[in-house]
Amino acid sequence: MKHYPLQAMLLVIMLTSCDTHKVSYQHDIAPVLESRCVECHSSPDGSAYRAIGLELDSYDGVIKGSIYGPIIIAGNSRHSILNMLVEGRAGRRECMPEQNQQGLSDEQIGLFSDWVNQGASKN
Repeated sequence: MKHYPLQAMLLVIMLTSCDTHKVSYQHDIAPVLESRCVECHSSPDGSAYRAIGLELDSYDGVIKGSIYGPIIIAGNSRHSILNMLVEGRAGRRECMPEQNQQGLSDEQIGLFSDWVNQGASKN
């Protein structure tokens, strides 16, 4: 049995504990959008789609954003409008889902944050 120096063992522990879950658009993000957002953000009848052109029923629509521009800055959830809205950082009037609906769970908000920080890929 080999004896490893303490530093090597600590490095192994640190590396294995840093393993982050790769968030999948298809498996993690799209189902939340479908169940919580698409009712208002789908073309052509969704009220939010008609108001600002934001279509959330496809990856391309999410990436395209609204008539005001992109809602995602890949790699930067802190400055992405999507994250600001679902986290409630955009103010009470702009919180999504709308005030009369229950907000996303902390787990769902975390998935959106991780997905954007991981590059917002279509995986």
